[in-house]
Amino acid sequence: MKAVFAPGERLARLLYASMWVVATPLIVGYLLWRSRRQPAYRHGWVQRFLGHYGTRPTSPCIWIHAVSVGETRAAAPLIAALQERHPEWPILVTHMTPTGRETAVSLFGDRVLHAYLAYDYPFAVAKFFRHWRPRIGIVMETEIWPNLMVAAARAGTPMVLANARLSPKSLVAARRWTALMRPAARRFERILAQADADAKRFAILLESEHLAPEDSSIATIGNVKFDIEPPAAMRALGARFREGFGSPACVFLCASTREGEEEGLFDAWRRRLDSNERGELPLLVVVPRHPQRFDEVVALARTRGLTVQRRSDGLPLHPDTQVWIGDSMGELWAFYLASDLAFVGGSILPLGGQNLIEAAAAGCPILIGRHTFNFSVASDEAVRVGAAARVDDFDALVASAVALAADPPKRKRMADAGLRFAAAHRGATARTLQIVEEMLRVQGVAGADFKALKSV
Repeated sequence: MKAVFAPGERLARLLYASMWVVATPLIVGYLLWRSRRQPAYRHGWVQRFLGHYGTRPTSPCIWIHAVSVGETRAAAPLIAALQERHPEWPILVTHMTPTGRETAVSLFGDRVLHAYLAYDYPFAVAKFFRHWRPRIGIVMETEIWPNLMVAAARAGTPMVLANARLSPKSLVAARRWTALMRPAARRFERILAQADADAKRFAILLESEHLAPEDSSIATIGNVKFDIEPPAAMRALGARFREGFGSPACVFLCASTREGEEEGLFDAWRRRLDSNERGELPLLVVVPRHPQRFDEVVALARTRGLTVQRRSDGLPLHPDTQVWIGDSMGELWAFYLASDLAFVGGSILPLGGQNLIEAAAAGCPILIGRHTFNFSVASDEAVRVGAAARVDDFDALVASAVALAADPPKRKRMADAGLRFAAAHRGATARTLQIVEEMLRVQGVAGADFKALKSV
């Protein structure tokens, strides 16, 4: 593979690299600021800034980049499939966030190699490839870094953008930086889109009067997140949660909530408690998206006079508990399995929404807001088949939750629709694996060749 530069790209990359140098103090400040709540942000700086990873491994690897928690979970079935088919081949998983790294450790332990991906400084990403010598790079979902892609081409590492998605908003932003983003996207040998709409937007991004995209470079293969199923350990933990709750009439989970949403939720919940039409409210379970906000969310509930218990406090649930805060990592499956219905966060405020596929696969009726542009295809389809319903604001969310809590037959219909919805879209992992192995076979590293290369 050769790094061929499109007209104007060299100048654009020079300006882009200069921007990274200028921005370095700001990046350092950002990491220090984030480390106030997450001390793990103080670690791994030599990897992030310098591309220095210590002792060089004895063999090349298969490299999968999953920027944070969502991408790591999405990559889990593919990683497991690669490990099952080629247990002798080392797999490197890189991240940009500590929570992504912690998720990978919880899922795979020391069965994979863990590292932070170097920031997009030309010298740092070049050192990354010299150190790890990946035979193939699989980037999950939306990560397109110009200098990284040039370094991959120079290293001869074929790159795949797997489970690829590109929202209309992201396409507009990418086209503002065409001289950078179009050549970077074109260096992916395969772009495996979640949906036809994503594939069409990637085709628009790749259009060029100088370099026409190859027809075979973009394919719609589906969303690998549909291939995730509740692990047995999470089913058992969900059962323990439910037993520890005692016998509430209903359990209402608000999952992956984002900053600003908990305030609106707790205010609406308080209004419902104070109204004359209160009735019996479900147990409210809230699992914030970001672990550094656990304490903040507990405080938000308590300032509204709500009685709070935390996951870390243990079970059983105290009789007067009104809100249970899920202050743990890697247990979202268990929370879904212990609940009667769920709101999937990031969707009432204009934040783009979060992944609702796990909720559907767990047989949990789903409520979402109007702002789901990050997961538009899955969200729209879930609503269409009756697995999910949309709400406009937090008062409507609470009213819908209370109505569903009082209507078990409707919850059953939504749960069944969610299970059918999740089952109907499975298979993207197998299709991705087939394409990856075809690319490895072209390099002579598939099947029996894996063992030979392991000794290189």
